[in-house]
Amino acid sequence: MARQPRLTVAAYPHHVIQRGNDRQPIVRDDADRERLLALWQEHAQTFKVAIHAYVIMDNHFHLLLTPETDEGLPQMMQAVGRAYVRYFNLRHQRTGTLWEGRYRSNLIESERYLLACMVYIDLNPVRAGMVAQAADFKWSSHGHCIGQVSAKWVTPHALFWGLGNTPFAREAAYAELVQTGLALREKEQLTQSALSGWVLGSADFVGGLQQVTPRRLVPGKAGRPAKKTTD
Repeated sequence: MARQPRLTVAAYPHHVIQRGNDRQPIVRDDADRERLLALWQEHAQTFKVAIHAYVIMDNHFHLLLTPETDEGLPQMMQAVGRAYVRYFNLRHQRTGTLWEGRYRSNLIESERYLLACMVYIDLNPVRAGMVAQAADFKWSSHGHCIGQVSAKWVTPHALFWGLGNTPFAREAAYAELVQTGLALREKEQLTQSALSGWVLGSADFVGGLQQVTPRRLVPGKAGRPAKKTTD
């Protein structure tokens, strides 16, 4: 079956996953992590992409972002990917590919899934057993979202602003969301939709979005089509 093209639509949030080839490390130390952060910051600004959340794991990373144009996300990811591989190979005296093929991404419905996706991203290190709680992990946007550190290049989404009338209220409300965590069903939906590229949202949301793109947005029903009958 032919691989479907990635869907990128301006002004909608997208969940992005990029893995290392054969699950190998994409970072070896903090210098590598700092370089990746710097490239995100540089190219997000260049291609007008707002980054709402991120996490750098040892062998993959997650991003939650909103592009201003249909081309902004793929342009940013291509620029970051090429520049980081050149840096990584030169610094660590290696050759060849670093990434496991092309990055995975999917579009999500803001009202139903954006905050859940932020929580999902922040809890990655906890699920992996790297830390006991999200606040203990340095290489994610969680510290910025709860007021521990300042990352001015991270752009809060309107729904994050809606968590409170003051920075302290928003940070406390978001910290509580992360502490509460996600239901298993939500985690599975966020994982599978990002890996498959299918849109994650309500039927009404998908139906409205289908009006702006010819690409199929959700998987079809399993099984063969029903046979037509004649009178």
